[in-house]
Amino acid sequence: MVTVLSAAIAVTLLTSAFILIRGSNIVCKGEIPSSLFAFIAILFTSGLDVGLIMFPLTEFPTYASEEAYQFTNPLAIEFGFWGFLVWGFYFLTTFYFCVIEPKVKLFEIPLVKVINNLVIIGTCAFTGFLFLDYLPSYVEGISDPVRFGLVALVVALAVFSSTDISYIKVLSISSTWLFFALIAVIMVAAPGLGVSEMFSTLAGIGGYFSNIHQFTSPISDYHQFYLFWWFSWSIMIGQFVARFVGGLKTWQLCLALLVIPSIPLAIWFSVLYYHFENAIEISYMLKMAMVFVGIVFVINSLDSLIRLYTLNLNITVERFGKLPYMLGNFIMMYGLVLAYQFTPFDIEWVGLLVIGLYLIIYVMLLSRRQSLAATTA
Repeated sequence: MVTVLSAAIAVTLLTSAFILIRGSNIVCKGEIPSSLFAFIAILFTSGLDVGLIMFPLTEFPTYASEEAYQFTNPLAIEFGFWGFLVWGFYFLTTFYFCVIEPKVKLFEIPLVKVINNLVIIGTCAFTGFLFLDYLPSYVEGISDPVRFGLVALVVALAVFSSTDISYIKVLSISSTWLFFALIAVIMVAAPGLGVSEMFSTLAGIGGYFSNIHQFTSPISDYHQFYLFWWFSWSIMIGQFVARFVGGLKTWQLCLALLVIPSIPLAIWFSVLYYHFENAIEISYMLKMAMVFVGIVFVINSLDSLIRLYTLNLNITVERFGKLPYMLGNFIMMYGLVLAYQFTPFDIEWVGLLVIGLYLIIYVMLLSRRQSLAATTA
């Protein structure tokens, strides 16, 4: 499994490099061109989920103590699991769906279409499961009925939001500003965290860039989980956000995807790492604020993915009506969340399926070399 994953990462990175060299000035424009801020907001909130908010404080102790991570500091490890290079997956797929797919239409082939939508549905449900699984870590003493009820409400709200693309855009931009506000509030509330301390902590991320090669294959089983997770998201996020690209050249798209989302991630992780490094307890109210923003992120991730697979499968409000649409998607999605909770179903399986889908696409593109050459000329 490690060999397959490492080979898949190497191929995607090399492909991205080839695209940048061969087609750096190709203009990428989607079906619903949006401003750069709107595009990044949709990408950021659709391409990330509750783990961004809830994982770091539980992960820093592991990165500080386990031998596999001792080549750099815990902040650099956290950033490496979430930032910069892994967004290259999204660059590759966003470019593909902007520039190549409209010409070759491989995702309209029945087998590819079925696999693609199975991946979207499975990963969408996994996002809900992560929220369900990590809630007790942030809301101490939460009862199971409340926990399962809250997740059901989140799924219902996401299904409702998916009924109209305008809801998704508004929620994406709003949740981006909410995330910035959360960072600011936690920074202000942290005792002793001034400008110099913030920059001093932020400098620790340099340990990622000086060891970037370490992150191109699994460092540990947990890193392997993360990489499979990114693979699981990669095709469907590129497929969704490509429609909002507003006419960026290829090199600009790459720069936007790798750099712009990584800046707020670096600041967020640095703020949390300052708390960890100085043994500062985050207050209950701030934890509730984190949970609230996490809930918004989950809704935003789920609604984007629900919107994507329902359009792909023609399970639309226009075809079935709003109530049947909402009821059917809620039952399926919440049922799959429970499947992750009560069965051995695992995100690594979805990641392997995505790698298999990548292989199918690569083989088909090789058989259409002339069309591809014309596209990237």
